Amino acid sequence: MASDKEVVIVATKFRTIDRKGYFPFAANRLIIGTRLTFDVYMKEGGIFNELFEAGTDYTKISQEFLIDRGLNELYIADEDKEVLDSYMAKGVCDGTSVLDSPKAFKDYTFRKDQYHQIDKGMLIPGASVPFCIYSMKNYCYSLVLHASPSLPAEIDEKVLSLPGDVLISRGDIHLYNEYLNSILRSGDSKGSDVERMNALVIKENSKLIMKDLFEDPRSGGRIKDVQDSVNSMIDSIGTNKDTIHDLLSLRCFDYYTYTHSVNVAVLAVGLGVAVELKRADIEKLGIGAMLHDIGKSAIPAEILNKQGKLDDREFFIIQSHVFEGEQLLKDNRLIPRESMSAVSQHHEKISGRGYPSHLTEKDITAFGRITAIADCYDALTTARPYKPAFTPFYALATISKEAGNYDPDILKVFIKMLGKA
Repeated sequence: MASDKEVVIVATKFRTIDRKGYFPFAANRLIIGTRLTFDVYMKEGGIFNELFEAGTDYTKISQEFLIDRGLNELYIADEDKEVLDSYMAKGVCDGTSVLDSPKAFKDYTFRKDQYHQIDKGMLIPGASVPFCIYSMKNYCYSLVLHASPSLPAEIDEKVLSLPGDVLISRGDIHLYNEYLNSILRSGDSKGSDVERMNALVIKENSKLIMKDLFEDPRSGGRIKDVQDSVNSMIDSIGTNKDTIHDLLSLRCFDYYTYTHSVNVAVLAVGLGVAVELKRADIEKLGIGAMLHDIGKSAIPAEILNKQGKLDDREFFIIQSHVFEGEQLLKDNRLIPRESMSAVSQHHEKISGRGYPSHLTEKDITAFGRITAIADCYDALTTARPYKPAFTPFYALATISKEAGNYDPDILKVFIKMLGKA
């Protein structure tokens, strides 16, 4: 059994050596309501990790996050000193952030449901697309490419250099699906590019499946598609373990439950391969991991998308997604019985401090332990309205420091797996 100290030592392999200098400044110099014009870093254990990216809205929620974490001193790159001085000299707000206005945020969450997040890697330079492309950053949507089946448009450098998340209209999903299939049929890619493109298509199709399932969680046809998707992931990772990177959606600027579900499945399948589970067991693990959050389809949107901290009642309702997921899936004969532990135990911790059943080490299955680590890691490395995305190193360090909550042996394999990827 590896100690926590051993796990953290392995985690430091994630550090990318960065030779730039850093300049410290007091966190209270950041001004609520402004848009940051520089990258902001935090320091922990001698390592500098990016906390806020340039262009991020600094809000009351951002400030609360810093206070909760006890982050009184932050850092910028040395070359950004003059940018910080200029920012401070203005000392004015650019306007109220969407996050600080309940009405504006409610409008944003409604609009969010009208779009579907896609991987920018699927946008091939020079290719023609029959659908509009949008960008979303700082909770604002903008149209960047207008297209339709009768008037397709070419993907250019402007589209490929988009900041933030890249999205399509919900009504154009069927056109995007046809576009994905056309890429596979084209045969233009060669060698490693074929593997990468196949992995990206697997990921994008998996996201479409999960988006449909969250809208209709009892869809038998989509459950069968989940099984096919998981098998495609296993084949892809089994052929080349490095494709796990292409199967993951990284650096999203907003949280999408369907993208999170696919990321957790990819990480769980990768772990299953790394610990040498049998093929049939990896399939069952992957199915459970893909469906682990399906109960969130029963949670009110105003709680699921709340921009601030949850109160005790709201947190209790969020926790109920585990029970809701069990109820939605328990009678579905297409779902292997063993897969259900990934759904019911992904918030359990071997210390007994998890939920909903406060299970301890001996009662949590291998599927539950694996999915718990994958779920926590992806949640930490994804931006949410109330926190920035953590870097892989900081996320792994955070998980490792939660002594006794996660299986240290599985965590050690997880860290090595991501290091290789």
